[in-house]
Amino acid sequence: MGHPVRCAPGRTLWQGSFMTWVKICGMTNLEDALVAVDAGADAVGFVFYEKSPRKMYVETAGPIVKALPEEVEKVGVFVEQEVEAVCGIVEAAKLTAVQAYGRLASDLVASGRVRDRLGRIKVILAGSAEQMQRLLLTERSKAAFDSVLIDSGSGTVPGGTGKTFDWDSGTQSIQSMKGSLPVVVAGGLTPRNVGEAIRRFQPFGVDVVSGVEAAPGKKDPEKVRAFVRAVREMDRKTS
Repeated sequence: MGHPVRCAPGRTLWQGSFMTWVKICGMTNLEDALVAVDAGADAVGFVFYEKSPRKMYVETAGPIVKALPEEVEKVGVFVEQEVEAVCGIVEAAKLTAVQAYGRLASDLVASGRVRDRLGRIKVILAGSAEQMQRLLLTERSKAAFDSVLIDSGSGTVPGGTGKTFDWDSGTQSIQSMKGSLPVVVAGGLTPRNVGEAIRRFQPFGVDVVSGVEAAPGKKDPEKVRAFVRAVREMDRKTS
């Protein structure tokens, strides 16, 4: 069996076919981040949101980011912070991507400060399929983001709920968005159902939080490995 070859940030190649991008989110410690990297994840996520049980601070995230391989994406998840505050956290923790929910996503469309100040930082628009379609109505909106993440959260709990969105009703929306930006599927994914999500949506990537946890903020190493393994098995079947 061949080994995956990293051909660009956030994208890998397996025997000539592109592999699904995998992000393990909700990191709170270096041990869990290293488990994700060792399992083959392309990205790890840090949640900078006061109401999250996985809340991270820049003083904690920075040393973890520094200890990770350069090719692994380090994604900061933000909800209602001001754009300037987000820029400060990204710079201090040396993050490589911003995942934006709620009002922040709209502010990023109106403001070019993230790209102006941080250069080639990746920006991921996150929320429900309905929210994403509303925000991607203009070319300016599409130009503000590098990818779209479809989640199952609400206004008060934007992500990490452990619940799947309505896959049947979301299929058409996701297929239409794929024509504008790469789509990442999240919300209630587990090692058991991620293969079916890839088969159904054929997304650019998948994102998991609670589906690989032993408890909020603490990963289960076996679940992390099983999740990545399930993704790669489906990649091989569909390549």
